[in-house]
Amino acid sequence: MGRLYWRDVGLAMGSFLAVTYVFCVGYDLVFHQNMYEAWLKLLPGFTWISWQSFLLGLLEVFVYGIYFGLVFVPLYNFFHGGR
Repeated sequence: MGRLYWRDVGLAMGSFLAVTYVFCVGYDLVFHQNMYEAWLKLLPGFTWISWQSFLLGLLEVFVYGIYFGLVFVPLYNFFHGGR
């Protein structure tokens, strides 16, 4: 495996987290599991549930994915070295 690029990894991880967030919110609304309590702690400004809060949470999880790419990729590339 070659070098990784932060943009590719960040967009992939942001998309993954966004899809997971939508699934979890939908699951919580349908089955009343109180999973939203985790989102309240992890996402600043998130409240249960309004469109503005939902969209804010969606944006925040996507930005977390970009952050993951920005931090993980340089570390991976450093430790992967010239293999």
